Amino acid sequence: MNKDLKLIADTKCVIGESPSWDAKNACLYWVDIIGKKVYKYDSLTGKISFKEVNKYVSYVVPREKGGVAIGMQDGFYSFDFETAPKLLSRPENYNSFMYRFNDGKCDAKGRIWAGTTSFYEESHECSLYSLDPDLKLEEKVEGVAVSNGLGWSPKNEKMYYIDSFEKIVFVYDFDLDKGELLNGQILIDFKDQGANPDGMTVDEEGMLWIAHWGGHELSRWNPATKKKIESIKFPVKKVTSCVFGGENLDELYVTTARFGADGEELENEPLSGGVFRINPGVKGLPTFSFKG
Repeated sequence: MNKDLKLIADTKCVIGESPSWDAKNACLYWVDIIGKKVYKYDSLTGKISFKEVNKYVSYVVPREKGGVAIGMQDGFYSFDFETAPKLLSRPENYNSFMYRFNDGKCDAKGRIWAGTTSFYEESHECSLYSLDPDLKLEEKVEGVAVSNGLGWSPKNEKMYYIDSFEKIVFVYDFDLDKGELLNGQILIDFKDQGANPDGMTVDEEGMLWIAHWGGHELSRWNPATKKKIESIKFPVKKVTSCVFGGENLDELYVTTARFGADGEELENEPLSGGVFRINPGVKGLPTFSFKG
């Protein structure tokens, strides 16, 4: 199923990731992790712009005070697209030469949730953290290999979380007020999908949309039945993440990557690293801003 797949940004990102929708300014943000760039797409004008930063940059979310909050290899930062990123917080005794932050997003209370991965994905000592608006930083999940996609159910009673290396989507009972995770368990075992689960978002019906790194696919899952209910094929192999946007949150923006692609793959899939838009036929949940 194509869902009117359209390329909106032929940016050729090495690893395009972590799209987020800024409803206030009607724009889409995303990053190129290895390219060290933060992108902005103005949906009203179609203008695409970017700013380079001096470290790997892993996610971007709108910030209530203006600008955005971004994850860099060594911690949580604010960024105004004009001056250098400013450090907000980093874990104690954190080794940024061995680890880097990966995917992240905000919950409905304006906390940032973001986790880490080792540079060569060989360590199972990574973690998922939360950063409160008052900049209190807490480690929430230990023993992670490649921290990745995040999402919450429409009523915020569940949180979904991906470890890409393990090819697992986990589900937790979620206390929104306290920011606590309870009763973590395996929701979806991705090992028979022929790809790694990467980024993720949730629609207003509570279904999960999961990007397939290495699978030419974006899939929709029912968390109640643990079954895949829809599949959208892409003309690029490495589909990385997705977010709902547009005035009515009825457009789905999808990032991709060209990391590790050889000449033949790039010749056959020249749109790798671009950003696509589809009409999924369902509305999504909003991107929440960081309140710190």
